[in-house]
Amino acid sequence: MKNSSVTQAVKLLKSGGVVAYPTEAVYGLGCDPFNQQAVELLFHVKQRPPEKGVILVAASVEQVLPYVQLSGMPWEEQVLATWPGPVTWVLPLKQSLPDWITGGRDSVAIRVSAHLLVQQLCQEFGGPIVSTSANLSTQPPAKSCDQVSEVFGEELYCLQGELGSLAQPTQIRDAQSGEVLR
Repeated sequence: MKNSSVTQAVKLLKSGGVVAYPTEAVYGLGCDPFNQQAVELLFHVKQRPPEKGVILVAASVEQVLPYVQLSGMPWEEQVLATWPGPVTWVLPLKQSLPDWITGGRDSVAIRVSAHLLVQQLCQEFGGPIVSTSANLSTQPPAKSCDQVSEVFGEELYCLQGELGSLAQPTQIRDAQSGEVLR
């Protein structure tokens, strides 16, 4: 179902639904990361094993500070220099997060996006949302609402919008080691 209403997408997120939305390079699937049933639905739809965990995307650094060790840490300047932007950082947790988000790790992958629709979605939702590529596990990610519908069917809500300028999904880096993971 193609639509351009962020308000409708936020209503679906808050009611435990999964939505597709444009990101920096590909369409993403998102849901409320703190709603276990929503995350399980996303894993089911994507055919993704839950132990992989998920990436969270946010509109601002303020939305992620309650969850991760960033302020005053040796990697703070390096991380903040890339946000908002297309770099996902694996950061140590400040407080525990559910295993369905972290895959059982003591860290979380998180990005503060510069993509205007992603920012608007997270601002109206009131916090970070799950961000995983809109594809079946191991398949290429969707780059349009039409491709999302081909893979997941018309019933999955797809927020119509422009993709960012990246050719590949965002880089993932480990904040503590500086290592590029993807």
